[in-house]
Amino acid sequence: MKKLGRGTDHRRKLLRTLASSVIVHEQIITTQANAKAVRSYVDKMITKGKKDTLHAKRQLFSALSEKAARKVIEILSGKYKERTGGYTRILIAGKAKDGMRKYLVELV
Repeated sequence: MKKLGRGTDHRRKLLRTLASSVIVHEQIITTQANAKAVRSYVDKMITKGKKDTLHAKRQLFSALSEKAARKVIEILSGKYKERTGGYTRILIAGKAKDGMRKYLVELV
């Protein structure tokens, strides 16, 4: 796992926040490193939501915000029922004012 220039706790909170935002809003704009890190995190959470067991639901509620976990369980698990993976897409969204590229992370 990439360190993203942060300590362990800060990195976990960052991934949780980014993943929750991707799930709730279905797209976010971020940096390349954050986009690549959050893609695998979101894919794992959606896969857990498809299992429909008590343990998987508890893991979702501990790893995401309540609103995002509910959306995964109620909406996204049914939407991606037939899909075996690759629930997110990363696209180049342009450049920020400081010249750094921004990336769009969205659900497929």
